[in-house]
This record gives sequence, C-alpha cells and structure tokens, in this order.
Amino acid sequence: MALKCGIVGLPNVGKSTLFNCLSSAKAQAANFPFCTIEPNLGVITVPDERLNKLAEIVHPGRIVPATCEIVDIAGLVKGASKGEGLGNKFLGNIRECDAIIHVIRCFEDDNIVREGGAAVNPIEDKEIIDTELQLKDLETIESQLAKQQKVAAAGNKDAKTMVAVLEAYKTVLEQGKNARSV
Repeated sequence: MALKCGIVGLPNVGKSTLFNCLSSAKAQAANFPFCTIEPNLGVITVPDERLNKLAEIVHPGRIVPATCEIVDIAGLVKGASKGEGLGNKFLGNIRECDAIIHVIRCFEDDNIVREGGAAVNPIEDKEIIDTELQLKDLETIESQLAKQQKVAAAGNKDAKTMVAVLEAYKTVLEQGKNARSV
C-alpha cells in the first residue's frame, strides 16, 4: 500500500501548483479561493537506486518502484473545524492521509488573491492550519474517549489502556500543542 500524502494550506498558496509539479498532472490552479473543491489525486514513483542494484543481481521480469499517492486538498480557512468554508470536507479528506505536506505562502504578489486581503504572514498562516487540525483532533479524541470509557467501565483491559492514551493526547491538545508532541 502506498503512502498517502495530503497537500494542505490556506487558499491560493500554491497547493495545486505543487501537486501539478510533483505528479505531472493538469489540475486546475487558478487565482481564486476554493479553485479546488474535490481533491485531485496523483501517484508518483519514489526513485530508489537500491532497487536498480537489486535488479542487476536478481534480473526480475519487471521492476516495480515504490509509489506515493498525493492528494491536492481544498484550501483550509480559519474556522474550518466548525464547518467554515469547505472545513468538514477538508478535514475529512485530510483524515484519510498518512502524511501532510503543508504549503505556506512566503512571498508578496499583488496578482494573487489572499483571503481577507491581509498582508502575507507565513507564521500566522501556519498557526491557522495547525490550530484547525488540533481542534479537529481534539473533537475526534473526545468522541473516541467517551466510547472507550464506556467499554472500560465494563472491565475491558484494552479499553482502559486506550482511555489512558486518549487522555494523554487530550491533555496535550488542550494545551495548544500538536498530537505529535506526545
């Protein structure tokens, strides 16, 4: 199974452009918010010189390189965890990914529309995405915690362990930190 990487960021930061460069696809990349609504999917091969060396030794009928699936996901806006913009759709799409490629705009260009018309602020943009993902993670953790607590109350050892893990994550998320810091 291929690694699935989701390309995320605010609207108009270059997600579809990066997707097109990586995948040689022709996904629409236009200068207006939510140009991408449905995710664009692409598969890229992962170059690995070791595979070629093995092929020289083994002489297989064919060589099948590793692949990585990339997903160009619609732009995320502040409030997405509460359903703003394409929030719930975006967060559902990102949940299916194994890794996140976070695209942040770090340059000024009057020809590129920026949400709210504010000046480019890469730090703020990163924090918006991080916060929205943390809030959605917290919502998911709280839902799972409630379910596991019921099962644990019936004496299930695995559920008790899961409750402890979920509570640790919940504490970290409530402190405004990323789940990966656990």
